[in-house]
Amino acid sequence: MGKDYYAILGVPRDADDETIKKAYPLKWHPDRNKDKADVAHAKFQEIGEAYEVLSDKNKRAIFDQYGEEGLKGGAPPPGADGGAGGFGGFPGGTFHFSTSGGPGGGFRPSDAEDIFKHFFASFGGGGMDEGFGGMGGMGGMPGGFSFSSGGMPGMGGGFRRSGFRQQQQQAQEPEKPPAIKRPFPVSLEDLYKGCTKRLKVTRKLRDGATGRPVQTDKILTINVKPGWKAGTKIRFPGEGDELENGTTQDIEFVLEEKPHSVFKREGDNLRMTIQLTLVEALTGFQKKIKTLDDRTLSVNNTKSVVQPGQESRVAGEGMPNSKTGKKGDLIITYEVKFPTSLSDDQKQQLKQILA
Repeated sequence: MGKDYYAILGVPRDADDETIKKAYPLKWHPDRNKDKADVAHAKFQEIGEAYEVLSDKNKRAIFDQYGEEGLKGGAPPPGADGGAGGFGGFPGGTFHFSTSGGPGGGFRPSDAEDIFKHFFASFGGGGMDEGFGGMGGMGGMPGGFSFSSGGMPGMGGGFRRSGFRQQQQQAQEPEKPPAIKRPFPVSLEDLYKGCTKRLKVTRKLRDGATGRPVQTDKILTINVKPGWKAGTKIRFPGEGDELENGTTQDIEFVLEEKPHSVFKREGDNLRMTIQLTLVEALTGFQKKIKTLDDRTLSVNNTKSVVQPGQESRVAGEGMPNSKTGKKGDLIITYEVKFPTSLSDDQKQQLKQILA
């Protein structure tokens, strides 16, 4: 007993052409079954073979009369003289029939790619080598399928004539492994001025003789640009661990800003707080500030009373921008420290002064 093409497509023997078209199961396309591509490819080839036979009235007539063996062995076409004896040698030993192969070769199934192409061409799409994207949104597709610029539903992009070969090639080529991510903490001083950091990394490489992983050390150099911000990523391709499939991971460092005892970064600006006594807030003050590049700034106020929470801004004393080089501002917030207690004499003096 050969293959039952009707059973493969799940249609009755008296099914019309429309029923056969609608029975073509796209669910077995390998692009939709990448986790079991080999099985899907074989199943899709078998389905394509069944569709190719039953959608062709001559092949179908031969199959109905002689079955798969007669179809592939070279049975005579409908209406030809002679019986089915021998399925290959007919009366006189001179008549041989082929529906697909060469003379006397019998039916030979087409490649699943070509069957798939002609299946969609039968719906008026054509141009299958250009992918599904150019077919628009055709109605009447089996199982309610429709098309858009994204290609077949669930198949991710347009199908092309070389789809199976591309999939087989992808199956042979291992996917790029995810990168090894490591934090890269940097002080605010180094981010202000820029610096060079050398980091020792330990990675696993495969021994050429045994194939076993061997730990090795390597020094990687990072040139920190002035103004780099937290979250900046520095990637070293192929400098990570070597995996069993022969691929090597990348190493990606993610910059983190170390907390600073005086300054806090806000974009390209720096913010800091200066504490004043009540006397300084009322009568004036002069303060020295050490910058991130070891310079000294002088900040003073002798003309006005400083309110608690009041701010002042020093232009150009913030962080440099890594793209433009232009510096932001230094924003100073003033905290006024009030005395915890006053003597009666002090209270009386303040009343006289402030009255």
